[in-house]
Amino acid sequence: MALSYLRSSSSRSVNLLKPLSSSLPLRRPISTDTTPITVETSVPFTSHQCDAPSRSVETNPKELLTFFRDMALMRRMEIAADSLYKAKFIRGFCHLYDGQEAVAVGMEAAITKKDCIITAYRDHCTFIGRGGTLLEVFAELMGRQAGCSKGKGGSMHFYKKDSNFYGGHGIVGAQVPLGCGLAFAQKYSKDETVTFALYGDGAANQGQLFEALNISALWDLPAILVCENNHYGMGTAEWRAAKSPAYYKRGDYVPGLKVDGMDALAVKQACKFAKEHALKNGPIILEMDTYRYHGHSMSDPGSTYRTRDEISGVRQERDPIERIRKLILSHDLATEEELKDIEKEVRKEVDDTITQAKESPMPEPSKLFTNVYAKGLGVESFGADRKEVRATLP
Repeated sequence: MALSYLRSSSSRSVNLLKPLSSSLPLRRPISTDTTPITVETSVPFTSHQCDAPSRSVETNPKELLTFFRDMALMRRMEIAADSLYKAKFIRGFCHLYDGQEAVAVGMEAAITKKDCIITAYRDHCTFIGRGGTLLEVFAELMGRQAGCSKGKGGSMHFYKKDSNFYGGHGIVGAQVPLGCGLAFAQKYSKDETVTFALYGDGAANQGQLFEALNISALWDLPAILVCENNHYGMGTAEWRAAKSPAYYKRGDYVPGLKVDGMDALAVKQACKFAKEHALKNGPIILEMDTYRYHGHSMSDPGSTYRTRDEISGVRQERDPIERIRKLILSHDLATEEELKDIEKEVRKEVDDTITQAKESPMPEPSKLFTNVYAKGLGVESFGADRKEVRATLP
């Protein structure tokens, strides 16, 4: 099968990452412990046109326990979204991220909120990583006013400008040129920040991606292109769509790095390395070897083009949350019961937030005509009844 090699890439010690946001306290005082712990990544990095970073990653008890909670929260959030979709509280498109949580968490562990992130439509967990709230997620998914895009964007169009998260884009690959534009602005401003432009293996053959990468390399832009390779573009296996599925090499003259995207600490190490590289030398490609448990979207059962054994095999051998759980237990940072308590807290938080999100009203019909044009730029519209529409452009 297309992923026969996937289950072989994890047996040894694993790793973890940095915090997103946790509203409930961890049970042990040790959760505030920042004593360094050095962990080796599950598999070596594979590099192209650059030296690979060290496999030894420094973390600490507080970070590891926070990673566990953050990823457990993301996982539960996406499972709840599945149920809400089936109950028809969520309509339209809905692409879930469960299985890929280590990418979102690991990336945040290596950067700051001054760095920019732009992604495709599988964006819920990336938004949480940027500091978004569960209420904003569920309200947006259900088209309510309390949503991060005021209920007008839905699943594919999450946004958080104050944390430099620029979406959430529904056109395959279109976010990559925009991300390179963000990187251009960063270089112009000389603010020593970078942009992570995320895309899937299904978008990796887009021409616009190569055009944007070319000009980014010409201008040495601090752009980091992150291919979240979950090995299926919709229902098409990577080997059926790409003559060369080594996506980290696709830049040719642009350096690249292949990363175990199910290992949070490996992601953290790679993103830290990539940020340092991009600020000094320009663009770099990161290929995150990851896996989604759900189908491409909620309309895809995800079992017609891959076997259930393949999915369960990845769950058993490479699941990012279970890897962190084992690491925490092996270092005696928490007991199994304490970790289960954290998962219970997360489940209650998700359930309570869904109840709150359902109470948020739908947008008023008049809001259909807002957020279309910027005020004061010559085009304005008044009223939902269209009785008065004025265009003042020449």
